[in-house]
Amino acid sequence: MAKKKKDAQSQLLDAFIDELLEEGHSSEDLLGQNGLLKQMTGRLLERMLAGELTDHLGYAKSDVAGHHSGNSRNGSNSKTIKTDTGQVSIEVPRDRNGAFDPQVVGKRQTRLKGFDDKVISLYSRGLTDMEIKEHIKEIYGADVSTGLISNVTHAVYDEVKAWQSRPLDEVYPIVYLDALKVKIRDSGSVVNKSIYLALGINMEGDKELLGLWIEKNEGAKFWLSVLTELQNRGLKDIFIACVDGLKGFPEAIETVFPDTQVQLCIVHQIRNSLRSVTWSDRKEVAADLKPIYKAATIGEAEGHLEAFAQKWDEKYPTIPKSWRENWDPLTPFFAYPEEIRKVIYTTNAIESMNRSIRKIIKNRGVFPSDESATKLMYLALRNIAKRWQRPIAHWQAALNRFVIMFGDRVPLT
Repeated sequence: MAKKKKDAQSQLLDAFIDELLEEGHSSEDLLGQNGLLKQMTGRLLERMLAGELTDHLGYAKSDVAGHHSGNSRNGSNSKTIKTDTGQVSIEVPRDRNGAFDPQVVGKRQTRLKGFDDKVISLYSRGLTDMEIKEHIKEIYGADVSTGLISNVTHAVYDEVKAWQSRPLDEVYPIVYLDALKVKIRDSGSVVNKSIYLALGINMEGDKELLGLWIEKNEGAKFWLSVLTELQNRGLKDIFIACVDGLKGFPEAIETVFPDTQVQLCIVHQIRNSLRSVTWSDRKEVAADLKPIYKAATIGEAEGHLEAFAQKWDEKYPTIPKSWRENWDPLTPFFAYPEEIRKVIYTTNAIESMNRSIRKIIKNRGVFPSDESATKLMYLALRNIAKRWQRPIAHWQAALNRFVIMFGDRVPLT
């Protein structure tokens, strides 16, 4: 296991080096006296020290809250830190009262400890600020405030905003949309909110998370804003959108991407159907539903639905009614061969991702803010995405069918 991890890290490092060399960087540009590696290390340390000073003073730079506070920023001192790649010169900020005692690079410290990586790594695993504080104290013997931890992780939020606004591909054949429920403190009260995720499958069959959004109430207006955002980032077409009965989504996508087929998740339709069924009938009802979604053609499926209704309509009238009402968005997958139907009519791809996220957020209980939840989701998803190393199953067969069915909408490679 350790060897596999080391090999994976080596491959990632080689890929990064190849990219830098392809851009024409020389070894002197990268590793020299003023090379990129040292500049990045120094800049990161200075950003973290600035965050510590903000925590110490209790207000951000240029914030009016600092007026008449009794202490303020007072320039900086130059300092050289020894690292594994050589010496790095940084500017250490000062406060006017001389009370600022930095922890990331202490006053007498001459070697980098890497607290930032440790903090962000622990945060991405779902630990709270207090748990991170206690962990660092226990393992490294260092006292850090929860405010410092918050400031260090806040730097991630700038990365999140850049990621959320990055350009997208013009076409994603499949986009899965789903939601996770979380508790977030809002205006002094704890409210239930949803974190909505959009997972795209690109033309190579690779998974790519397109974005995440936090909202208390979903509806056509919310989904219209999400889809418009994706469109503004360069997305021009989606062949199939797989959703779990998201309120207002069909109306919104009809406005922004009118040619997109909406596929409701069969698995969720079955679960919803069984909610009203007594325990003694569940097995039989589930067995009678199976011929509907396992049918070879839509006509055959309609026949099985009628047979189900004749048998169960009197006892469970809401089940056939629900299937009939959702029939159009439930059945697009009948146009595809059996080997790719599961790719289309379930949200297994995104549900697998959600299961991993739920494990991470389980310990959090209540998030203090939307920003806190967003940071954790981003870091968790970034870690999960590292495991996406191959296209989804049966992708080539699906792509061949897309070429036939969607013609000119499939971009030329």
